[in-house]
Amino acid sequence: MSTVKYPHHTNRSIAKSASVISLGTFISRLLGFVRDIVIARLFGVYVYAQAFVIAFRIPNLFRDFVGEGATNAAFVPVFSEYHLKHTKEEFWELANVVLNLLLVILMSITILGIIFSPFLVRMIAPGFVVSPETLAATITLNRIIFPYIILISLAAYCMGILNSLKHFAVPAFAPCLLNISIIVFALSFGEGIKGLALGVLVGGILQLAVQVPVLYKKGFRLKKPKTFNHPEVKQIGKLMLPRMLSSCIYQLNNFVDSIFGSLSWIVGEGGVAVLYFSYRLIQFPLGIFSNALSQAILPTFSTQTLEDTHGKLKHTLSWGLRTTSFVMLPASVAFMVMGKPMVSTLFGGGKFDSYSAGLTSSALFFYSLGLFAYGGTKILQSCYFSLKDTVTPTKIAALALFLNIVLNAALMFPMKIAGIALATSISGIITFFVLFHNLRNLSCVFWWQVLAWV
Repeated sequence: MSTVKYPHHTNRSIAKSASVISLGTFISRLLGFVRDIVIARLFGVYVYAQAFVIAFRIPNLFRDFVGEGATNAAFVPVFSEYHLKHTKEEFWELANVVLNLLLVILMSITILGIIFSPFLVRMIAPGFVVSPETLAATITLNRIIFPYIILISLAAYCMGILNSLKHFAVPAFAPCLLNISIIVFALSFGEGIKGLALGVLVGGILQLAVQVPVLYKKGFRLKKPKTFNHPEVKQIGKLMLPRMLSSCIYQLNNFVDSIFGSLSWIVGEGGVAVLYFSYRLIQFPLGIFSNALSQAILPTFSTQTLEDTHGKLKHTLSWGLRTTSFVMLPASVAFMVMGKPMVSTLFGGGKFDSYSAGLTSSALFFYSLGLFAYGGTKILQSCYFSLKDTVTPTKIAALALFLNIVLNAALMFPMKIAGIALATSISGIITFFVLFHNLRNLSCVFWWQVLAWV
C-alpha cells in the first residue's frame, strides 16, 4: 500500500501561523477567565450577571453578521485570491471600497439597535419580563454597549485584511485588550453595570486602534473610492449573504438557549448565566486550538482551491481534522471528569455560591460531549468557505437550529438546565457529521488517512 505524502512545508507554515494565533488566543482566554471570575464573584448568576450576558450577546449577533463571520466567509477568501492576481494598488482600492460600505451598514445597525433595545431584550429573554429589575438593567446595558458593534466589526475588517496578507500576530493578540479593559472597569466600578459597559466600549476602541498602525505599514491608505460598483464587492456580497443567514441561524441557536434558559420557573434561577459560564470553559480549548487552527488554515485553503485536482486541499483538510480531534477528545474527557472542582476553583467565592457551582458544572458536563464536533465543524466550515460554498453550511445550520429547538423543549423538563446543554451537544454532533458527509470526495481521503494514522 502506498503512503500518502503530506505537504509538510504547507502544514508547517499553517502550524506556525496557528501557534501565533493560539498564543494570542491563550492569553486572551486566560484574561477572559479572569474577567469571568471577576463577574461571577461580583454578581454570581443573578440579576446583573444575566443582564450582562444578554446585553452583550445582542451586539455579538450583528458583529458576527458584518464582522468576524463576514471576515472568514467572504473577506479572507476573496482578498487572498485578489492579492495573488492583482497589483497592490488594486488590492487597496478594493479594501477602501469594502471599508466605506461597511461603515454605512454598521452605523445603520447601531442606531436601530439602540432605538429597539427594549424589543430585542424582550424577544431574546422573555423570562426577564417577570423581573422588572433584570429587564431594566439589561435594556440599559444593551443601549450603552451597542456602539461596540462598529468598533469590533472594524477590528474584524482589519483582521481580515491582515490575515489575507498572512499576518496573524497583532490581530491574534488584540482581543486581550478587551478583557483587560472589562476587568479594570468592572473592578473600578464594583457591583454596578456601568463598569461592564464602559469596559466593553473602551476594549473595542483598543482592539481597533492596535491594528490600524500595522495595516498602515502594510500599505493601506484611507481614500475615497473611485466607484462602489466593484466586481469583487459583488462577489463578497454573494458569499456574505448565505454566511449572514448561516450566522443568523448559529446565533439563533444561542438565543434559543437564552430563551429557554431565561424560563426560571422550569430550569431554575440564573439559567442564562449558568449556560454562559459553562460554555466559556468549553470555549477555552476551542478558542486556543480549533478556532486558531481554522483561522490560520483558511488562507491556505483559499489558495489551494485554485488547483484543479484539489489534491493539497484534501491533505490539508485531513491534517486539520485529525489535529483538532487529537486535542478536543482528551479535553472533553477532562471536563467531564474534573468539571465540578474546576468550576468551584475558578468561579467559586463571593456571590458565586454552591448553587451556582452545581448548576454550572452540570451544564459543563453535557456541553463537553460535543466538544470534538464543535472543533471539527470550524475546520470544515473553513474548507467550505475556501471553496466559496456558503450555502451548504447555511442549510445544515438550519437543520441544527430545528433540532436544537426540539431537543431543548423535550429535555429541559426532565433535565432542567443540563437538558439545554445536552441539546446543544447533540445538534452540534449531527451538524459536524452532515457537513463532513457533504464534502464527499474530500471526506473519503480523510477517512483513509485516519486508518493509516491509527
